[in-house]
Amino acid sequence: MYMKTVFIAGYARLPAGMAAQNMYDTLTITAEIDKKYGVIVSASCTLATKHGREYVERLLKGHSLQDGIDEILLNVKEHYLGKANNALQSAIKDLYKQYESYKTKKK
Repeated sequence: MYMKTVFIAGYARLPAGMAAQNMYDTLTITAEIDKKYGVIVSASCTLATKHGREYVERLLKGHSLQDGIDEILLNVKEHYLGKANNALQSAIKDLYKQYESYKTKKK
């Protein structure tokens, strides 16, 4: 079966004292990414609340990783004001690193 998307994950350590930190030591962001255009089709993360997870998906969905992650990081910095802000940015950077590695191996 040929898939037009790839599934990639990024990880970061959560700050102490967060609800999600009681469940996980790390924050994980997963994304389904279109292989041809690098667009994030859907995304999820391990934040504790459903609302937080849905908000992060809305921040990521529709962005093309072929354009880099500066705009995504700026959106997270300006719009996600929770304790996990730095962890989210780190996990996005790790996800992007994994995407770049995938693109390099694919060539």
